This record gives sequence, C-alpha cells and structure tokens, in this order.
Amino acid sequence: MSKSSRTLPKVAVLMGGPSAEREVSLSTGRECATALRDEGYQVTELDAGPDLAARLQADRPDVVFNALHGRWGEDGCVQGLLEWLGIPYTHSGVLASALAMDKQRAKSIYRAAGLPVVESGIYSKTEVMAGHVMAPPYVVKPNNEGSSVGVYLVNEVANGPPQLSADMPDEVMVESFAPGRELTTTVLGDKPLTVTDILTDGWYDYDAKYKPGGSRHVLPADVPEEIFALCLDYAVKAHNALGCRGISRTDFRWDEARGAEGLILLETNTQPGMTPTSLTPEQAEHSGMTFGQLCSWLVEDATCSR
Repeated sequence: MSKSSRTLPKVAVLMGGPSAEREVSLSTGRECATALRDEGYQVTELDAGPDLAARLQADRPDVVFNALHGRWGEDGCVQGLLEWLGIPYTHSGVLASALAMDKQRAKSIYRAAGLPVVESGIYSKTEVMAGHVMAPPYVVKPNNEGSSVGVYLVNEVANGPPQLSADMPDEVMVESFAPGRELTTTVLGDKPLTVTDILTDGWYDYDAKYKPGGSRHVLPADVPEEIFALCLDYAVKAHNALGCRGISRTDFRWDEARGAEGLILLETNTQPGMTPTSLTPEQAEHSGMTFGQLCSWLVEDATCSR
C-alpha cells in the first residue's frame, strides 16, 4: 500500500537527551523531524529527559524515530524503555545497541567474525596517566561514547603519557593507532551503500565531523576496487555480527602501503549522524535516496523486538 493511500503513522522524534552528544542529537532530530513532516507524517519532537516514559504515554505515537546519540540513547537504554512500552522504534535493538556502544566488546565480536581490528584494552584512568600502557602511537577514548568525544592521540614522539581531562570516565579504552585514510560505509537494511573517503587537515575529531568545512567527503572513495569491495563486505559482516537493524555505519582506517592487510575496522555506529554534514545521508543520496526517503524508510522499518 502506498503512503498516499493510507494513514501515515504518528511519529515521535526523540532527540537531545543527557549525553555528551546532546547538541548533535538536537541537530539530527530537527533535520529528521522536518524531513518527515515534508513526507507527510504527523511529527512531535521530544527532548528525552527523566519524564520520557510519561511523555510517550501521553503522546501515544505509533512509531518512535530515535535521533539520540551517545549514552542512554544508543546503548540499549532507551531501546529497553521502548520495548517495555511496546512502541515500535527505528535503528538497532537493545543488544546490538549495547554491544556496538561498548567498543571493547564490539572488537571481541569483530574478532570472532574474522574482521580486522587493532590491539586494545580497558585501563583505569589512573594507569593511563601514570605511564604508557602500550607502545605509542596509541589512542585513548571513552569505551562508551561516540562522535570523537574525549579522544586522545598519543604520538610516537610523546615523552610522557596523556593527561586526561576531568570529565573522562574512570576506565578508558586504549588501542593501537591505525595509520592511513579514513573510510566509512553505511549499511541500509542488509545493503551496503558506498564507501566515503574522509579528508581532514588533521584528526577526524568532533569539529571535523560536525562543523561546516571541518572535513571533505569524497564519494565514492577513490580507492582500489579490492579495498572498496572489502569495505562493503566488512561493513555488512560487522552489521550482522552485532545484530544491527535499520542502518549502521562502520568506520575504517586504510594504510595504503600495506594493501588489503592495511584495512582496519575501527567501530560501528548504530545511530549515524543525520545532520547537514553527516556521512550517511550523503551516501543515501549518492545511492538515489533523498533525505526524506531515508527518514521515511527508517519509520517504515520500525518494530519492537529488534
């Protein structure tokens, strides 16, 4: 049945929330809400707070469009609430969200699936600041945040260990630095869309991801056919190994000097950004899907028990 010949579901777009990625989520949510209204949906925007369950019960949406980022929004917490309330929702379910958000556990899943990852471990903040826990170069990051929040790159020439900010968690993940180009692939349903080459002047950090001009995206990526095919293959395998639903985006590093052996899987994002500078909407558009059609596809895909 076409959308024009039936009553469209009432959609609540969840955004904001209490995580470190609140501002990005607000931007994502507003963009998605506008696109869904343009597609004909009745849309309400909900800033996720402690009263979220009560507000959802009062609003009584047919579908929740999850535009939250970071902890509580993409780590299985809000997904569990939506399962409890019996409201169909977009993106991945409880288990896949929790696994993907826990970077170290996700790496264990990747290894079991035969996917290439770097050496990594969980260490206390005190240990990391007291001395090098692995030979530089390495990266220090929260184990359960995204969008390059709180990422430290320790170079080979570093004289001492990193001094982490007060807002870093008590336990952090440390992983060997994977050199090379930044590549990424979105999986929509069970289909990989394309490969984007992300060009920046330095580290692909929060500003590079979300500020206009912070990075340049080349798609399809100008890489050898073998590397392109491997990115598509690895992204689907990562999506399936974690049990993702809806869309996911898997990020890679590729060291050209090492060929196929230089392609390393970094992480999978179950709630890819949907801002004007985001990678997933660009890949969807390249594949012939407008932003509105992408948001509509996610709403039509929504279920419980994901």
